[in-house]
Amino acid sequence: MLELTVYGIILGSIIALGAIGITLIAHISRMFDFAYGDKMTAGAYIALLVSTLFSMGGLLQGKVGPFSFNWGLMVAFIPAILITAGLSILFNRWVYEPLRRRGAIPILFAMVSMGIAFALRGLIYILWGADYHFYSPSVRPMIFLPLGIKLRTDEVFIMVVAWALVALIYLFLTRVKMGKALRAVADNPDLARIAGISTERMIVWTEGIAGALAAVGGVLYGIETQLRPEMGWLFLLPLFAAAILGSLGSIRGALVGGLVMGIAQQVSTAWLLPTYKPAVAFIIMVLVLLFRPQGIFGRR
Repeated sequence: MLELTVYGIILGSIIALGAIGITLIAHISRMFDFAYGDKMTAGAYIALLVSTLFSMGGLLQGKVGPFSFNWGLMVAFIPAILITAGLSILFNRWVYEPLRRRGAIPILFAMVSMGIAFALRGLIYILWGADYHFYSPSVRPMIFLPLGIKLRTDEVFIMVVAWALVALIYLFLTRVKMGKALRAVADNPDLARIAGISTERMIVWTEGIAGALAAVGGVLYGIETQLRPEMGWLFLLPLFAAAILGSLGSIRGALVGGLVMGIAQQVSTAWLLPTYKPAVAFIIMVLVLLFRPQGIFGRR
């Protein structure tokens, strides 16, 4: 059970990254982005493409320290982040911004984002097929910890990267002028507009940051498991459940919600088949909506 809890923390760290992106978009753009999971998938596959190109060219093939992946994947993080963030900004510019100008109702944004999700997934099926892919076919080194806990070295990397990014986002939102402007728009967009803050500019920043987090989360999830076209779509429910559990708009809440969701899903495998993990996320989300709809850190 203790080992499952540790695995839950690893999974929860990835969920927390995605939940932060979800909660930023929901709180600042005032919409639920159902394409977010497929943006994670897109980021993961872009990193796969770049790292494969490096391997074909005989470049950056050396392993990164004790990890199973090579330097090509480490470098591939950069184009994956830039392209996925760029896609998020373009979707906002070409799709969501015109809808906002026309005063579209929230359900329309949800349906449009779902259409974008299907389009991204279809493109991935066309380019890479339905087969599973791995960043590295090599054996993954293990670390043996006290109390019989076994961890892959890759999982240590995942936790370090995820927690470092959460800390950077928190510092950005609380210490940097642009981050404070984002919070102002989230709290009161009309007052922020009167104060001279461009709401649309803040939304662009939000989409870019959320897209970057989606790319990193997708690559980390691909390192932990494997790449498949529907990986992000299946990951979407835990992301929303974590964001709702921790209270929409709260970075701290997204982190706590992600960890709770990850631990709950992994511990549930002691009694249930792993295929039931999305059902666990759904049950937790429903219970939160019934008994504390404002979330853990929300106010009534």
